[in-house]
Amino acid sequence: MASEHFEYNLTAKEILEKEFKTGLRGYNPEDVDEFLDMVIKDYGTFTQEVEALRAENIRLVQELEGSPVKRDAAASFQSQPPVQPAGTTNFDILKRLSNLEKHVFGNKLDDGE
Repeated sequence: MASEHFEYNLTAKEILEKEFKTGLRGYNPEDVDEFLDMVIKDYGTFTQEVEALRAENIRLVQELEGSPVKRDAAASFQSQPPVQPAGTTNFDILKRLSNLEKHVFGNKLDDGE
């Protein structure tokens, strides 16, 4: 199974070290720094979480590939009954079953009388 790798435009360090030019009517540097500090913290957290999830994914794939459960799961999936069509409710199924029982058992009762 191929692992997707996403490319990032920036690292947390690049965000931290970014310098903005100031102009006559530029943004307040303290506000920009405060906001970027939050972005850096979140970016670092997301990066750590992505790496942890990648490692867990790799571990689970390897565990599954080395386990007989993979073969059993595939066989079980193939032997499962079909999913009921959309829009069919349990009531509809019970109604159809009741009609079938009446048809089958009703004829047998009539034959025995």
